[in-house]
Amino acid sequence: MAHAAFDDIQVETAGPDGPLRGTLLLPSVDEAPVVLIIPGSGPTDRDGNNALGVKASTYRLLAEELARRGIASARVDKRGMFASAEAVVDPNAVTLDDYARDVRAWIATIREHTGRDCIWLLGHSEGGTVALLAAVDDDRVCGVIAVATPGRPYGDVIREQLRANPDSAPILDEAFAALARLEAGERVDTTGMHPALLSLFANEIQGFVINLLSHDPAALIANLDVPVLVLQGTRDIQVTPADAERLGAANKSAVVVLLDDTNHVLKTVTSANRSANLATYADPDLPLAPGVIPALITFIWTHDDRR
Repeated sequence: MAHAAFDDIQVETAGPDGPLRGTLLLPSVDEAPVVLIIPGSGPTDRDGNNALGVKASTYRLLAEELARRGIASARVDKRGMFASAEAVVDPNAVTLDDYARDVRAWIATIREHTGRDCIWLLGHSEGGTVALLAAVDDDRVCGVIAVATPGRPYGDVIREQLRANPDSAPILDEAFAALARLEAGERVDTTGMHPALLSLFANEIQGFVINLLSHDPAALIANLDVPVLVLQGTRDIQVTPADAERLGAANKSAVVVLLDDTNHVLKTVTSANRSANLATYADPDLPLAPGVIPALITFIWTHDDRR
């Protein structure tokens, strides 16, 4: 079932100091399910892009493809960034718990706009952990879709990502020492730190990183009693199928779907070539990998009760 027509509506909700803003796509379908798309780490906008080289437009493509199949969505700018810049003075002075509070504010606003009693949460990468945090004990959440979401404490994920990048070999000891201090809740002196590590450990983001490292997504997912889908690509060079399996093991009701030849930004990659994989991050014209939308719509329509 495909529906070509949908309305594109600019929406906002209250942030701490000013409005949070996003885009609501409403298909021409009565009582359409609604998915809130929660962005991943760093300065990532509502479309899934950032100034660090990611231009895949993954969230925009997700929203448009879902709308064509009768499912509404909202995709949003994070507090302090892009059109939500007025929401906080310092976008770095945040925690995952703050982002979860913003998700709950968005749920209330989206319900008002759509008349739906419950909203689906789709979190990508770090956004998946935010979705898990926000969904606990909230009966306004229809269910959670964790896409390319780590299944381990974030310190373990960061160590694995650093080891997988050959360019990081000379700085691994320094990076791991800094991680251990942050995991202990202690700040790190960056004086003399290798420049390549400052994006991870800059002074202004260390409070956020300490909070991030304190969360274990598997422990969070274990507390959910709503429908959960764990969606993971087998060509993801940032999060692995083992993460998806750990999430599934922590919540026996969760549906785990592994997508062949699909990477972290949900584009098709057919080889183990790292450069070819990363090239897809910069190409908004590449469609989503073929298994992504079918997995989402099957899960949502199976579990949505049209409330």
